Amino acid sequence: MNLRGLGQQGAKAMKLVYGIHDRPKFSAVVVFAFQQLLAIMAATIAVPAIVGNGMSASAALFGAGIGTLVYQLFTKFRSPVFLGSSFAFLGSMFAAFAGAASMEMGYLGLVLGAAFAGLVYVVIAIIVKFAGVKWIGKLMPAVVIGPVVAIIGLSLAGNAVGDMMKGDVAVDGAAVASPFIALICALVTLFTVILVSTYGKKKLRLIPFIIGILAGYAVALVFTLIGNKTGSDALKIIDFTPIKNLVSGGVSLKTFLSMPSFAFIKAWKGLDQLTPAYIGTIAVGYIPVAFVVFAEHIADHKNLSTIVDQDLLTDPGLSRTLLGDGVGSFVGAVFGGCPNTTYGESIGCVAITRNASVISVTGAAILALIFAFIAPFVAFLDSIPSCVMGGVCMTLYGFIAVSGLKMLQPVDLNDNRNLFVVSVILIAGVGGLALDFALKDGQTITVTAIACALILGIITNTILSPKKKKDGEEHEPQQVIK
Repeated sequence: MNLRGLGQQGAKAMKLVYGIHDRPKFSAVVVFAFQQLLAIMAATIAVPAIVGNGMSASAALFGAGIGTLVYQLFTKFRSPVFLGSSFAFLGSMFAAFAGAASMEMGYLGLVLGAAFAGLVYVVIAIIVKFAGVKWIGKLMPAVVIGPVVAIIGLSLAGNAVGDMMKGDVAVDGAAVASPFIALICALVTLFTVILVSTYGKKKLRLIPFIIGILAGYAVALVFTLIGNKTGSDALKIIDFTPIKNLVSGGVSLKTFLSMPSFAFIKAWKGLDQLTPAYIGTIAVGYIPVAFVVFAEHIADHKNLSTIVDQDLLTDPGLSRTLLGDGVGSFVGAVFGGCPNTTYGESIGCVAITRNASVISVTGAAILALIFAFIAPFVAFLDSIPSCVMGGVCMTLYGFIAVSGLKMLQPVDLNDNRNLFVVSVILIAGVGGLALDFALKDGQTITVTAIACALILGIITNTILSPKKKKDGEEHEPQQVIK
């Protein structure tokens, strides 16, 4: 099946308000860019928070912005994708610090690891440049890539639901807010996004996430203020610590502007500690994961292609998107320490708002660069409670899952060959089939559930592919995205 045909089917149900090359007014671009930034913000700054070791959220934000600009340059501003901190490399990042003799050496490991991962993308891009993309269509037809895209959204469902039941105020490391109160804030956010997207006026339908987050934050603020006044921990949703820290030492220039703690500054200090053994450890920790993220790269771009009605694997081309992703990931890690990847949240934002303007995504990258230096903004983002972002993410992740299922529309699921391929992918992905490979030095390489589901789907599809009959005829081929 032709990808453009699938895109046209989707376009009948959801026409874009702004296409890839459309240029909204400057004031509108600023608002749209801010919304894109909010959509990717929580996950982007969560990675450095999880890894710890002094990693900076503002530096990760800057890294995401500069990485996205690099991606846009390589793709000639033809692909509306934002790059953010990759969760797939969490284990690799932990290993970089675990195997380092000092924290500075660990930061050097982060930069080297991103270079190794980026090199994988460059090599694959060169292969694609000379071999084309038809082999990818045969290896991953709609019957394979559709359920894999759905799994990307479904695999994040637990994160969204978990966040919806959680406030940010904690005592001895445990949240104190009532899950019921947190759920109220999440549902206010969720239904505000839904109602604005569905029934709002034209301009409002383009910014449902901004309105939803503000509505949810307002409700959480009311509960928190009442909780502080009455001493009821169950009502305390918002943790104001990031905001309080701004003025704890008095008001000065640093209260408003602050320099992010860039990874390359710390990495430089660890250069004299570098050893061949440590380089090998980093290579083993990052290179296998890069192949996993490559599969997600394909799935994300095929998903986005159906939304924007343009085959991004041919225009701007897979070789360009891979180079942009690989080099952008490395550059982002040089500043933020976190390898970047294409963000499903960004794609979900495009799908829900029907705004595919690359200018909006580019504007979001520029805002990320600017806001990384603005301390009050970073503090405000840190204060947005998990339950509010959970309400937003329920819609974003849901749209990713539904986009994958839409790819299956032209696939004949009455044919057992197709049915078995989809079945094994969905069950492996939803069931969390992941593999851990222990190394001699105690480190572990994890093949994620998404990667395992994709590999299993490819194997199943290959085994069940139509065989030539003795008379030279072939069975009817499966639907293939070309």
